Amino acid sequence: MAKKVLVVDDEKLIVKGIRFSLEQDGMEVDCAYDGQEALDMASTNRYDMVLLDVMLPKMDGFEVCQRIREFSDMPIVMLTAKGDDMDKILGLEYGADDYITKPFNILEVKARIKAIMRRASAFTPAQEENPGIVVNGDLKMDVDSRRLFINDKEYNLTSKEFEMLLLLVKNPGKVYSRDNLLETIWGSDYPGDARTVDVHIRRLREKIEPDASEPKYVHTKWGVGYYYQQ
Repeated sequence: MAKKVLVVDDEKLIVKGIRFSLEQDGMEVDCAYDGQEALDMASTNRYDMVLLDVMLPKMDGFEVCQRIREFSDMPIVMLTAKGDDMDKILGLEYGADDYITKPFNILEVKARIKAIMRRASAFTPAQEENPGIVVNGDLKMDVDSRRLFINDKEYNLTSKEFEMLLLLVKNPGKVYSRDNLLETIWGSDYPGDARTVDVHIRRLREKIEPDASEPKYVHTKWGVGYYYQQ
């Protein structure tokens, strides 16, 4: 089945170029030109990825990203201004999985999209060695539906938060450095740095820990990295 991408940008020439290039690779592409239109489309259709510009009419990309995260963990890649680190950090804070800076090379965009889709597929239950349910202590992860339950209460995670927690839970006590996590979850071709991991760990703790300042599940090995232990 063809992958389906939602491209959101108010610059129609950019949208047209991305759409043409992705369709050449056999993908289905829908387009939106403002934030409200993007949110409406994302809430009524299933996409394998959303390519989302930060600066949009009616509703900016950060709010769109945050609103999408209320009902879906579909991968979201933000398009940010060149060199604007704050946009990149805010995008991650609001639940984005990745970012690409403008101006960009369309070949880079295609490569990043394909890499993220491959990694998302790698965490599906289609692999026989990957059990549908992972249980550790009072935490249960349903890999089939990508849902997390702690003491039978459901917690909503983004795609990257789920993947990172799943990796840690399946390897309790094993310490992963930030570089390890960055390469495993985001891929070796990801241009970001270790702050990406720190932001996601902080957001994950804020969601699942009874007290984020004294973690019960996701712990820090100072100077080394992160690990899961109950």
